[in-house]
Amino acid sequence: MKYIFIQVLLSLTIFTFAQNVPIDFELGGNGLNWTWTTFENDTNPPLEIVENPDASGINTSSRVAKFTALQLGEPWAGCESMHGSDIGSFSFNNSNCTVSIMIWKSVISDVGIKFVDATSAAQPEIKIANTLVNQWEEIIFDFSSRIGVYPITKDQIVIFPDFDLGGRTQDNIIYFDNIYGTSTNTGVENDYKSDLVISPNPVKDLLNISIANFSGNLDIQIFDLAGVLVASSKKSKINIESFAKGIYLVKVVYGNVTNVVKIIKD
Repeated sequence: MKYIFIQVLLSLTIFTFAQNVPIDFELGGNGLNWTWTTFENDTNPPLEIVENPDASGINTSSRVAKFTALQLGEPWAGCESMHGSDIGSFSFNNSNCTVSIMIWKSVISDVGIKFVDATSAAQPEIKIANTLVNQWEEIIFDFSSRIGVYPITKDQIVIFPDFDLGGRTQDNIIYFDNIYGTSTNTGVENDYKSDLVISPNPVKDLLNISIANFSGNLDIQIFDLAGVLVASSKKSKINIESFAKGIYLVKVVYGNVTNVVKIIKD
């Protein structure tokens, strides 16, 4: 039973607060300084971060991403974030399975999004065509069918801005922005703008737990790898000096989020 319990705890290591969204390409935001790689696009011109070419519509952001889909590129040409620290590690749940993106295109074609894990495993992309041209349009993707589906933990986003199996007759410029909404209207802002930090790690004595942008109650439990509860607290500082050296799991419940983090006791 303890083994099953600890496996459940490990599977709950969602690192929810590590999902860096919304992706708005603004100074101080997400996406601007990420490592974006283009693929299957002939000479693979890099993704550009540029001034918003049309701030008169629904998107008044200052900066947006610009992708040039080359005529000789593959229909599935796209761009992807770097694994890990860019979008962070996360799993789908009811709070983050709806993914919005703003698109500006001069043609009608599918826009595709998929999420990938650290081993490059992924479910197929979801594709939705834009309905407007030469103006901003918001497209909503429903990933609720992927909750609890392998691969569980994702750490990369892949975007296919001009997925056209019919082939391109010219180079197409596509602008995209505000993935997961904006910093003021995203439905996941409260879940993902906060930042859980457990430090130091490794730790010898005093373990500090802090959460930026959160001032509510904490419920903290520490388990060993046999699934035995070895400590619990509602305070942000826990002295574990008496613990044996080894690996422990710290379960932190705050707001409507449960996060499990592995620590090393020196």
